Amino acid sequence: MPVSTNKKSISPSDEAIANPNILCVDIGGTLIKAATINAGGTLISDFITTQTPKPATPEAVVDLIADVVKTLPAFGRVSVGFPGVVGPHHVKTAPNLGTSRWSGFDLGTALDERLHAPVRILNDAIVYGLGIAKGPGRECVLTFGTGMGCALFVDGTTFFGLELGQHSAFGDCNYDQYIGHAAYLELGLQAWNERAKRVLESVHALTNVDRLYIGGGNSRRLSFNLPPWASVVPPSTGISGGARLWRPEMDQWFAETTDRIGAATEQR
Repeated sequence: MPVSTNKKSISPSDEAIANPNILCVDIGGTLIKAATINAGGTLISDFITTQTPKPATPEAVVDLIADVVKTLPAFGRVSVGFPGVVGPHHVKTAPNLGTSRWSGFDLGTALDERLHAPVRILNDAIVYGLGIAKGPGRECVLTFGTGMGCALFVDGTTFFGLELGQHSAFGDCNYDQYIGHAAYLELGLQAWNERAKRVLESVHALTNVDRLYIGGGNSRRLSFNLPPWASVVPPSTGISGGARLWRPEMDQWFAETTDRIGAATEQR
């Protein structure tokens, strides 16, 4: 029996899903950025950048995102990079937003209900890296911002759940404390760069990656000559990670949103 294509039978939510454009949201401890891309990962809008609410409660962050996207082009799905460990259904950690506020919060459902489109969420460094790390071999993406994000890839496939920023780095500091933005403000450019060089060497020795990519807002402050295995990538490079989040190879991590997309497609 053929599937009806009568648009009146399609709910507003399913109408939205039929739109191939993707809203990309990068939640940071300092800034929240949003833009719309097409299915190929190309920007079709400017970024909207706003200060992260203080305190950064889940409700305040969701309200802000729902408000700022009103001026962006229409979209049918949402990709979110989150600064912490994200499980299949709930946030697990949010060190630069407040884990006590966020642990156990179902951010995907909260945004779905406000934006009326299916949502996929992963750690922000992973989403950024999905737009950069394509293989072959071992690759690492570091983001220098409020804290330090880290994602590992082998032949373009990521390892989930890594939170190197919370691991002991040097002295009594974890990596977030050692190389994060607060350290930059305290130390100044030269001393912070000395730390950054030490971090790159330490992470490379730990991971033995073939290539290490550096992004995040403070990557622009690097002033020393990088080793041949490291390079700085501009923020626009990682935006296509939001599109890759919706490609078939990622479906195994997002069974519920995959089902919603399939159901809407069948109604078209």
